[in-house]
Amino acid sequence: MEIRDRILIVEDDKSIRNFFRAILEANHYDVIMANTGTEAYSLITSQCPDLVILDLGLPDMDGMNILKKVREWSGMPIIVVSARSHEKDKVEALDLGADDYITKPFGSSELLARIRTAIRHSRSTYVNPEGGLTGVFSAGGLMIDYDKHRAYVDGQDANLTQNEFKLVSLLGKYAGKVLTYDFLIKEIWGPNMENNNRILRVNMANIRRKLEKNPAQPRYIFTEVGVGYRMIDPD
Repeated sequence: MEIRDRILIVEDDKSIRNFFRAILEANHYDVIMANTGTEAYSLITSQCPDLVILDLGLPDMDGMNILKKVREWSGMPIIVVSARSHEKDKVEALDLGADDYITKPFGSSELLARIRTAIRHSRSTYVNPEGGLTGVFSAGGLMIDYDKHRAYVDGQDANLTQNEFKLVSLLGKYAGKVLTYDFLIKEIWGPNMENNNRILRVNMANIRRKLEKNPAQPRYIFTEVGVGYRMIDPD
């Protein structure tokens, strides 16, 4: 029997819910649906879906509250799909733990690609039992060797500094997901460096000079303007 990934759609607009369901079922996903935050959280805790598609503008609560509650106990993939297009909303959702943020309207192919990426990332094997990164990440000519703490481009050592490697390895761990400026800064330099984007920009400029053939047209690490950076999906 075929085992299908189960996706919870949290959306109060019936026509949009049905649109989601038609797309997902046609692509061999099991679908469950909720039109309120209360119903959604009940299904999340009882059904433990493989992924949640979450609208923010729900009739009984803001979807951000669901994000907060779920992230207290679970890392299940959550993709926010919202009409809110302001950068601050995207940053807040990503900082609260959303795996991705899609602004309405969008194409069905884009939605399906984001779903595949989020589910694949949730099943990544780059973490050892002690919580450290292990193994190898490969994307095109880029290889991150977590055990050797080295990054290579087309087989050549990129000679990254310690902090540069930390940034690249962190982006590789969350490949396909946008990591906000604040998240990266806190993870690498600690909370006392909060909101100091300059040190991050300097390091990213150096990384791109070492990894990219043309830093102005990156192949591996992409800038999400006003939000953060994203590593290309692995091979």
